[in-house]
Amino acid sequence: MLGTLLPLPVLLILVNSVYSKQPHIVLIVADDLGYNDVGFRGFNTFISTPNLDKLANEGVILENHIVSATCSPSRTSLMTGRYAIRTGFWKGNLKRNEEFGLGLDETLMPEMLKRNGYRTHGVGKWHLGMFTWEHTPVKRGFETWFGMYLAEQNYYSHKSVEGIDFRDNYLDADGNVVDNVRRDLEGQYSTHLFTNRSVELIQAHDQNEPLFLYLAYTSVHTPHQAPQEDVEKYAMNISANITDFLMRKKYSTMISIMDEGVGRVVDALKQKGMMENTVLVFTSDNGAGLSGSNYPLRGGKRSFFEGGVRAASFVYSPRLEKSGYINKNLHHVTDWYATFQKLAGDKPNLHQKPQLEIDGVDIWSSLSKGEPCRDEVLYELRDPSKRLDSTGKDARDVARAYPVSLNTSSTTIQLPYDEMRPLKALNYAQDFFAIRWKNWKLITGTGITLHGWTSSTGQTDEYEQFTDESGNLHDWTIVSGTFLFDLSVDIREKNNLADDYPDVVKKLLNKRQSYVEKVKFISERKYDKHGISLVDGVWKPWV
Repeated sequence: MLGTLLPLPVLLILVNSVYSKQPHIVLIVADDLGYNDVGFRGFNTFISTPNLDKLANEGVILENHIVSATCSPSRTSLMTGRYAIRTGFWKGNLKRNEEFGLGLDETLMPEMLKRNGYRTHGVGKWHLGMFTWEHTPVKRGFETWFGMYLAEQNYYSHKSVEGIDFRDNYLDADGNVVDNVRRDLEGQYSTHLFTNRSVELIQAHDQNEPLFLYLAYTSVHTPHQAPQEDVEKYAMNISANITDFLMRKKYSTMISIMDEGVGRVVDALKQKGMMENTVLVFTSDNGAGLSGSNYPLRGGKRSFFEGGVRAASFVYSPRLEKSGYINKNLHHVTDWYATFQKLAGDKPNLHQKPQLEIDGVDIWSSLSKGEPCRDEVLYELRDPSKRLDSTGKDARDVARAYPVSLNTSSTTIQLPYDEMRPLKALNYAQDFFAIRWKNWKLITGTGITLHGWTSSTGQTDEYEQFTDESGNLHDWTIVSGTFLFDLSVDIREKNNLADDYPDVVKKLLNKRQSYVEKVKFISERKYDKHGISLVDGVWKPWV
């Protein structure tokens, strides 16, 4: 009706005035979610995700959204806008008693948004360091933190191994952490708790202030647990032909419960009148492991094949100029920092704390208009000269014995995964480089985790082990060599073109040194060896 009363220029002024305000930002992260574990990817027909599917299909589905292959590195890049090589998290996931975390010189996303007037709340999984209180969420920009510090926990007891890791924290008037350990929540399913708290935060929020809500679900990270009534509700169509029938039913149910939670969060935003000015982003931190499906991609978690690093992701917002489409531009998890920084109107040079150089780019025009934004993404770089580990000497010797080679048949190190474990291959015997430039993807070096493919049906042993193209079980293998793929025609990464395009291999290899110069040196990994991180059955900072 308004359009019949006001001329178009006036209408445009009204619309622009609404969207000139800082948007509310809701950032939802799933844990170990497979590329094919949601309906909006177009392949999954057996896991119920109606809320995610509706948001994705009405928003913008991201075809090439790249993350890291494991939890901590992805979350570091998300929170800092910087590649993991810069933060030291290129070394892999944090261990529960490790004296390491995001450097205090880093300006994290909630800190950046808070200085621009945002109310900042974190819910769910942290996994970015907790060996000092200064490294915990409410000291890194969050007003409140409801959830866990470590990598995983039992969904009911909220214990990580023998210690409780569930808190409801904030800062007191003097800036000290109030550590409210929630023992009283034992027996309550954590995904429901995370959703409930998120809804409560939205309901209590003053919508005249911009909100940043970081909802980091632990679904579908192990252990695979779900309420039986929900299993009966959501997983009745899971085929009994699957090898681990009961596990797969629980895994699927965990995703559906998370989907239901996202739906409740969206309903709360609408009821509060905030949805029209909200940017909602959903992504996984990495691909699924052996429990999920990354079809049609190759490999999974811990692998730098696409199944490990191409996340099921989308953005939904009424502020988007273009929506209801699949965006095929190249994006990286670091880009959200730069994008939110621009939307918030942040001026990094005007603040007392120096802003470290970021790797992300503002992708709002790419999302909203489909405009191109970047043509290069670093997947990972490992260089033994950049770390000092007293426990890794033997593995480093192995890595140095098989340097980076352009010989694609140089798969000399080809031991089964378990045989390499004594050498700590995944953490130490690695000297490799993985990068994407336009449609070309290069993986080269030593200590590459070689994965096979998942089947298209989602109803086979793919959930127990990866399979090759003939359907045979394909063990994880550590190899050295060079792989070059043209992802525009070979999304399953079956055809190694390194020998056919040596000029492309050389061009991409020439980019390596510029990244090596940015790698943060890592000294010996230190751990709490005296049990002081576990106090009265609770995991706590110990330094």
